[in-house]
Amino acid sequence: MSDVIKTDVLIIGAGPCGLFAAFELGLLDMKAHFVDILDKVGGQCAELYPEKPIYDIPGIPQVSGQGLTDALMEQIKPFHPTFHLGEMVETVEKIGDPAFRCTTDAGKMFECKVLVIAAGGGSFQPKRPPVPGIEAYEGTSVHYAVRKMEAFRDKNVLIVGGGDSALDWTLNLHPVAKRITLLHRRDEFRAAPHSVEQMRALVAGGKMDLKLGQVTALSGADGKLSGATIKGNDNSVSDIACDTMLPFFGLTMKLGPVANWGIALENNLVPVETSAFETNVPGIFAIGDINTYPGKIKLILCGFHEGALMSQKAHRYVYPEKRLVFQYTTSSSSLQKKLGVN
Repeated sequence: MSDVIKTDVLIIGAGPCGLFAAFELGLLDMKAHFVDILDKVGGQCAELYPEKPIYDIPGIPQVSGQGLTDALMEQIKPFHPTFHLGEMVETVEKIGDPAFRCTTDAGKMFECKVLVIAAGGGSFQPKRPPVPGIEAYEGTSVHYAVRKMEAFRDKNVLIVGGGDSALDWTLNLHPVAKRITLLHRRDEFRAAPHSVEQMRALVAGGKMDLKLGQVTALSGADGKLSGATIKGNDNSVSDIACDTMLPFFGLTMKLGPVANWGIALENNLVPVETSAFETNVPGIFAIGDINTYPGKIKLILCGFHEGALMSQKAHRYVYPEKRLVFQYTTSSSSLQKKLGVN
């Protein structure tokens, strides 16, 4: 277990609503840390439709999911939020009134006065490939995310998939691993063309292997992988040696550990009141698609509004003795100074 990380606010979910909440919190001098199960910021926008145009962001006729994410990251730069990616908050313990201790699946522990759940419809969870007995190797030889590249040094790594994650990690782990084998069910890839070109150049140079087909079985004892059986597109069956497997079969949405945090739930959503979008637990808020209330509309712009009102109430918890004076960024010299406006 690492040292406790103390922060004013812990935001679970680094999608657009969570990112904008960091801006509103920052204006009120509250420091925020983020935890997100994905390996990059942006939530659904960046992971599921980075190039898909969005047309209903006020004042922006059209922006891509990645473009919106990039703009929000630029907007919150002055407040220096800290991101903990590829992790999931597993436990939430109340330690004050309000104060919370939160622990992630990577062993990090946070203590905060305010907890903001901005996890969309829940946490994105990797899809498990339909390989018999794969559960026995998960966490030791089969990994659904890369947290530390060094853990793959001198390993025979089998990467399965044809999207950006599979190609990115093929290229990033190539200098570290003993040998990389990329397996995809067909010789067409959904990844960025430049990444595909780089991969094919490595294959042509004999520096890695590309195989077409599917994993049908794994071999090894005590959770330690030693090989995989592959059924090729021509129905041929072959075995390859590997001690690590990285399947990238996409993501699915699950409510995850939120159900165990003592928060009231309604149809797998978090009910909130509408003055500050606070849950039934004082100090825990829910904004964006994961919350529910009468008249709720699942739009990014609504999540932005929820984040703004949440921040006003959060200020009372973080600075209980400090009077909050509402100010506009257009006219407040103190707010403009925080933003670095000349």
